[in-house]
Amino acid sequence: MFRAHVCMFATDRSIAPAELALAVEARGLDGVFFPEHTHMPVSSRSPFFVNGEVPEPYKRTCDPFIALAMAAAVTRRIALGTGICLVTEHDPLVLAKTVATLDHLSGGRVILGVGAGWNAEEMENHGTPYKERWPILRERILAMRTLWREEMPEFHGNYVSFDRLWSWPKPVRPQGPPIWLGSNSRFVPDRVAEYGDGWMPIVGRAGEGNVERLKQACQRYGRRMKDVTLALFYAPRDEDEGVERLREGYTDFIFGLPSGGPDEVLPVLDELATLAARLRAAANQ
Repeated sequence: MFRAHVCMFATDRSIAPAELALAVEARGLDGVFFPEHTHMPVSSRSPFFVNGEVPEPYKRTCDPFIALAMAAAVTRRIALGTGICLVTEHDPLVLAKTVATLDHLSGGRVILGVGAGWNAEEMENHGTPYKERWPILRERILAMRTLWREEMPEFHGNYVSFDRLWSWPKPVRPQGPPIWLGSNSRFVPDRVAEYGDGWMPIVGRAGEGNVERLKQACQRYGRRMKDVTLALFYAPRDEDEGVERLREGYTDFIFGLPSGGPDEVLPVLDELATLAARLRAAANQ
């Protein structure tokens, strides 16, 4: 199965999430993803951008879950994804409630793309030490799964601890919405195999994570590789490269959109719909 999604920085200056979602569904595409930054520190020791200049959309990012709720309200079919949710910047009890509510009200359409983050100051403003971001993410994911799956969940770890409680609504799927991990590092295959449902590496980003290593990690953790979704984040728009990625086992392509108004975004959506149709045909051959 091949699925084509789009990802856009929803800001106070971009096309509205509801308008974008309607356009995505009308063109036969499969999902819309929104990224997350609660804020962007002016001073940062975390090198990420060329020349250290922060692009404007990173400074103006809308809350992804409110944006996805707007998208859910006007659509019936498309997936509603975070690309990515910075779990390291959330209280897990509150985040679990937010995700479960969105999934429940949308009829089970949420895909929770997650990551630990790259901006040290940003996460430290939320009380998360940079060097502990991945252990914290892991434990919060495990705690949220417990909240989603059990009627009276209880969890005790190094970073999250609560006695028995009630937390409703539950997500539509008994195991909760699928969780796809971002990151290209050599550690990500084991993380995906242990507590993820999918992997969404950024195309072209340096790192040692690869499909072969993920297969090996799945064997170590007793997971079936076919149960792990391979999704390309900022997927290539070259058809030949896309076909090659399909052969590697990727089923979900998440194409980037400009963070602009309708006049800028909708023509790109038209192009992506055409490309997606060709890749879907190639996947079905």
